[in-house]
Amino acid sequence: MNVDKIQIDTASPSSLSLFLDDFKQLTKVRLALSVVFSSIAGYLLAADVPVLTDMILLAFGGYFMVGASNAFNQVIEKDLDALMNRTKNRPLPSGRMSVQSALVIAGILTILGLLVLCAINTRTAFFGGLSIFLYVCVYTPLKTITPLAVFVGAFPGAIPFMLGWLAYSDQFGIEPGVLFMIQFFWQFPHFWAIGWMLDDDYKKAGFKMLPSGKADKATAFQIVFYTLWMLVISLLPVTAFTGSFNLSLAGAIIVGILGLIMLYFALQLMFLKTKEAAKKLMFSSVGYITLVQIIYVIDKMIL
Repeated sequence: MNVDKIQIDTASPSSLSLFLDDFKQLTKVRLALSVVFSSIAGYLLAADVPVLTDMILLAFGGYFMVGASNAFNQVIEKDLDALMNRTKNRPLPSGRMSVQSALVIAGILTILGLLVLCAINTRTAFFGGLSIFLYVCVYTPLKTITPLAVFVGAFPGAIPFMLGWLAYSDQFGIEPGVLFMIQFFWQFPHFWAIGWMLDDDYKKAGFKMLPSGKADKATAFQIVFYTLWMLVISLLPVTAFTGSFNLSLAGAIIVGILGLIMLYFALQLMFLKTKEAAKKLMFSSVGYITLVQIIYVIDKMIL
């Protein structure tokens, strides 16, 4: 009788809806989709003639890998998430999902992700697997130990843009290297802006997310410093030093303007040192990386 009741409840639309909502939270659907977007952008930059099946495989494989990373991360940080207002209602700390269920989901997503990416080529699968390893086994445990965790986390975070190029070319060279560097340096102002906004919450869990250990001028200076490097590297394709990854002068001007806008918000944070300024920088950073990737792709199609 109880078994039948459970089966009926599980199959009910409301239960399915709740499970899907928890699944989206466990895999961080918005973050995962942004990763898929970066991967597809990298693929289109590399492709002479895009292959639709490979793009679909890349999208699903990318989502599976990021979803697995986030699920493993939330299993490891379940008790710490319960201490923070931002994360205490996630499926695991709230008790809506068991650790065993989350591990099963993470394991299935990992296997599916590796198989799907391997169907494109083994190099793509290797870097996808490497991103999970670095995120779960290195970045996650370092978050409570040292601010260098953000530096380590920037490596798996920078792989998706590069992964798209590898998915098409199956070759690692200057082009995917530049794509990697653009997203690598972008992550510092982006995540430190988030760290600044949520500094009080992060401290409840013992996370060390800001480079100086607190929201101060030293942290703001590093945000400006890395924003400048991001801007410079984003403009490298206008030179003759990035192989087949090129950018027209018009495209470079637009990318430069977007970079200066983000730099303005970084400087505002350094001068004002407020959470509101950090929030504006965070939103501008999201707009920057999205628009820059779109501009790169459109510029390539026009050239």
